[in-house]
Amino acid sequence: MKKLALKEFHSFEAAGTRFLYLVPSAAIVRLDESSDAVIRVLENGPKKIDEIESELAWQFGQEEISSSISELMEVRAIGPAAIPPERMLKVLPAKDFPLTTMVLNVTSKCNLACTYCYEYGEDKVVDVVKKELPRFMDYETAKQSVDFMFQSSGSNEAVNLTFFGGETLLNFEVLQRTVVYALGRGAQLGKEVRFSLTTNGTLLKPEIIEWLIENRVGVTISVDGPKEMQDRHRVFHNGKGSYEVMMPKVKELLSRHTGRSIGARVTLTKQNMDAIEIFRHLTEEVGFQEVGFAPVTTAEERDFALGEEGYATMLEQFGILAEEFLEHAVQGRHHAFANIKETLEEIHKGVSKAYPCGAGLGLVGVATDGDVGLCHRFAGSDDHNFGTVFSGLNRTRQGDFLEKNHLANKTDCATCWARPICSGGCYHEAHTRFGSTEHANLHYCDWIRSWTDTCLQIYGALSERNPAYFDRFDN
Repeated sequence: MKKLALKEFHSFEAAGTRFLYLVPSAAIVRLDESSDAVIRVLENGPKKIDEIESELAWQFGQEEISSSISELMEVRAIGPAAIPPERMLKVLPAKDFPLTTMVLNVTSKCNLACTYCYEYGEDKVVDVVKKELPRFMDYETAKQSVDFMFQSSGSNEAVNLTFFGGETLLNFEVLQRTVVYALGRGAQLGKEVRFSLTTNGTLLKPEIIEWLIENRVGVTISVDGPKEMQDRHRVFHNGKGSYEVMMPKVKELLSRHTGRSIGARVTLTKQNMDAIEIFRHLTEEVGFQEVGFAPVTTAEERDFALGEEGYATMLEQFGILAEEFLEHAVQGRHHAFANIKETLEEIHKGVSKAYPCGAGLGLVGVATDGDVGLCHRFAGSDDHNFGTVFSGLNRTRQGDFLEKNHLANKTDCATCWARPICSGGCYHEAHTRFGSTEHANLHYCDWIRSWTDTCLQIYGALSERNPAYFDRFDN
């Protein structure tokens, strides 16, 4: 009789129950006592089925242990010891994969001079040969971009058009005209268009807020927290802080624009690490319903880069906010911590990514001259160009990129249990740190594994204490 052994999974406990996160399938299995016992026996090494039954039958009965072994084999948590671990297959997307989101970089100019901004600093993606881009996108290019978006959307009934910068509202006239055109073309084609934009909030005024409301434009505000934290990096060109200018305008937006969620996007730096204080300020004092955090994307030698201590601090504070989120969710109450919500949805849907995000696949970024790039952070980069909105997608270049950047090529990720969620990490981060989008973001592997484990524990606890919470992800 052949021996059985443990296969690829990550074990975690929540609400007094043990779960397995099955890596190849990204499924979660809740263990009953007998199945847990089988796993624990095999943790000491491969054993034959009769050996497992002999060891555990006195406690659970042979029939129950036999059933548990069969169920664990069926979900591939255990299997023949002689069979090597499953290898990831390189399954590439269809060549005509439809576009779901287009990020339109309507300007590269900004009225702020944030000290960590990749657009103006040493972390900007620069190619060996790089043409000078116009600082503002003109209406004809924006109009052609909309046509390109619809042409590339395939059978999708809805498409997402996101406006980005620089400071997006510096090109407000083009935004207005583009939305009118997109709505008209969408109506002709029978497609819904969902609009969103990112702004630093300093240029908001009543007529702009009214326009955002009328067109149901989702808004993300780039903000770093209370005045001292906001003014540390997010400054005007003369060095003056931006908090007192933007905050009254943001509060007016939040009070009036209630039809769409208004989210805060916070950049954490070495000098600005108090996520809990930032969260409290933005939710309790300002009124944001969604707050998401991201570590600054930068080369490790920059003075605001997060080192190991910074990532450890971020993990600790994220853990506190995640526990708060859990208690709110158990009681059916809203909690604004966006990072945990997004990961819980991926876990619930069994997401297993071959790529870290939709960039270059269902999402593209369009530069001010109409070049189509990997995403908004690579807009204008010749090395990451997939065509133009005038000539269409270069499917050959897109296919080459997707082949080279597939998770199966990242040998460092092959044995990592968190790869279905992480898939090597952000392309821009990898390019900034290691000079290539094909490189795994090894500098935060421990962090992402720890954070994913925290999210799994929250998921497990919610599944025990209020499973109805997950109904929102099934729609």
